[in-house]
Amino acid sequence: MQTYLDCIPCFVRQALEAARMATSDEKIHEAVLRGVLNMAGRMPMDQSPPVMGRRIHRLIRELCDDADPYRAVKERFNRAALALYPQCRARVEEADDPLETAVRLAIAGNVIDFGALSDLDEKVISASITQALDAELFGDLGRFREALQRAGRILYLGDNCGEIVFDRLLIEQLLPREVTFVVRGRPVINDVTMTDAEMSGMTKLVPVIDNGSDIPGTVLAECAPQFRDRFRQADLVIAKGQGNYETLSDEDYPIVFLFKAKCPVIARHIGCETGRLVIQGPS
Repeated sequence: MQTYLDCIPCFVRQALEAARMATSDEKIHEAVLRGVLNMAGRMPMDQSPPVMGRRIHRLIRELCDDADPYRAVKERFNRAALALYPQCRARVEEADDPLETAVRLAIAGNVIDFGALSDLDEKVISASITQALDAELFGDLGRFREALQRAGRILYLGDNCGEIVFDRLLIEQLLPREVTFVVRGRPVINDVTMTDAEMSGMTKLVPVIDNGSDIPGTVLAECAPQFRDRFRQADLVIAKGQGNYETLSDEDYPIVFLFKAKCPVIARHIGCETGRLVIQGPS
């Protein structure tokens, strides 16, 4: 997916919010904004938005001298999601269709995205769960079921902290298939890393690997060779979140995208309303 003009203001907003989260120094805030505006003026529009996202957040980390400005936020939302996990797991176990309920809850967790939303709190997560259980899915759950019947090896690409706890609910429904969970190679925004996988309990459930990249998505050419090998060998790839959709939607692989359409640009791209729960693919 390419970058659109409407993405540019979002880059600037996200950069300022991240800089303010990392430091109270207004000189650094200004330097971040000037740097981002300069980069935005030169970036090729045929690249996906997460490529620009990596440049923005590398600049922020450099200027703020902080390898992970979202560290405290990630810990907070991992804890919040873990507190909700028991009741969400009970909902799955009691459901007439546990797989569908697990899919809905996994997508509900995608609301924990500080790249798209800045005013997140625990109430937003609870509201997303309630809404997801009854909302109409945009896409075909039946195609996902059929793909699962053929899949022995599944690669599950994670997206955000906190959200990873809700991914557990779905992965528990996929077992005993061979499932491998993937995190980012280094911190970027509030995207999931190995630290989050350990905190959420994911490392005790399935093997977890990182993709070797700090792009808030999955640009295969920028990922580690070992990850690319696992990607090609998978019978099915489950890609969580908008960043993974933006970077993988043009790839010719058996991919199922699961996310909440928080961005108007992405919603228009796939032909749905903003706020919808999306399950798209495989092709």
